[in-house]
Amino acid sequence: MFEVSTDLLFLLIAAAFAAGFVDSIAGGGGLITVPALMLAGLPPITALATNKVQGLFGAGMAAINYARAGHVDLKRQIGPALLSFVGALVGALLASSLPTDVIRLGLPILLIAIALFFAFKPGLSDVDRTQRITPVVFATTFVPFIGFYDGLLGPGTGAFFMLGFVGLAGYGILKATAHTKLLNFASNIGGLTGFILVAKPFWVLGLAMGAAQIAGAYVGSTLATRVGAKLIKPVLVIASTALALKLMADWF
Repeated sequence: MFEVSTDLLFLLIAAAFAAGFVDSIAGGGGLITVPALMLAGLPPITALATNKVQGLFGAGMAAINYARAGHVDLKRQIGPALLSFVGALVGALLASSLPTDVIRLGLPILLIAIALFFAFKPGLSDVDRTQRITPVVFATTFVPFIGFYDGLLGPGTGAFFMLGFVGLAGYGILKATAHTKLLNFASNIGGLTGFILVAKPFWVLGLAMGAAQIAGAYVGSTLATRVGAKLIKPVLVIASTALALKLMADWF
C-alpha cells in the first residue's frame, strides 16, 4: 500500500495548486503534477491515472469561472465535450496497444512550433479573427482527435486545443483559452474512465490534490480574465517550451 508523509502531501498539494494556476491560463499543468507524483514514488501508470483524477477538478473550475465571466457558453459546448470524452476514452483504452513512443518523439517539435506560433505570429490578441473551418467541422474532427491524444498520452493537450481554437476557429486568445477548459475537463474524464480499467489511481491523494487544483484554477482563470492575451501568450509559450524540453530530456 502506498503511503505518503504529511510533508510530501503538502508538497504535492502545492504542486497541484501551481498546476491548476498554469493549466487554467495556458495548459501544461501535467508538466508539474506528473513528475511530482512519480518523484513521490507512484508507478508511471498509477501516476497518470491519479493525475487525471486531480486534473479534472482544475479544468472544471476554470471552465465554470470563464463561463461566469461571459467568455464561454458551456451549454453550447456540451456536444463537443461529449466528442472529446469519447476520443479520450478510446485513446486511453488503446494506450497499451499503439506505438506511443513514436508519437512521443515528435511531441517536442510540435510543442516548440506552438510556442513559436504564439510568440511571433502577428495580430494574435483577444480579438476574434477569420475562421478557417466551420464550428461543426471543428467539433467533429479536431476536438475528438485532440481528446484521443489526451487519453493516449496527454502532455500539451491544452496547448493543442488552444492552437485549434486560434488557428482554425479564429477565436481571440482569451476566448480560445476559455473554450479549451470544458473540452479538457471532458477529455480528463474520458481518459480517467479508460485508465480505471487498467490501473488503480490513488483516489484520496487525487482528491486532495484536486481541491488544490480548484483553488489554483480559480486564481489563474480570474487573472487571465482580467489581463487577457498579455498574460496568456507568454505563459503558453513558457509552458509549451518547458514541456518540450522535459520530453526531450526524457529521451536520454
